[in-house]
Amino acid sequence: MADIQNLKRKVDAGTSELITQLFYDNQEFYHFQERCRFAGITVPIEAGIMPLMTAKQAAHMMAGVTIPEKLQALINRFADKPEALRDAGIAYAIDQIVDLLAHGVDGIHLYTMDNPEVAARIIEATRNIVRA
Repeated sequence: MADIQNLKRKVDAGTSELITQLFYDNQEFYHFQERCRFAGITVPIEAGIMPLMTAKQAAHMMAGVTIPEKLQALINRFADKPEALRDAGIAYAIDQIVDLLAHGVDGIHLYTMDNPEVAARIIEATRNIVRA
């Protein structure tokens, strides 16, 4: 609750939008968004999405982010197949984005670690959905 109170203070001080840290479980985002609205935070909240690209990244992410069962299965299946893991990670991110857009998210912030190919693939896959 302290995090939400701190966000509220920032918004009251003039913050006009929020961008979340990366997450892989949309339900956690929806719960966070609900808590913010309950606290009176009405500024747009953009969802921070970072496609899982490597087994090393997966190992690092497991320390601080909830990994849903579906994503864990992808990691387990493709950890030793770098290209397959990258493609599965991009597909998972696209699936997340489609779900978020279907639920009326205020915006998407892609964390692609300066990888324009990944950004281009995600943008191409969601272009018509974003415009809808």
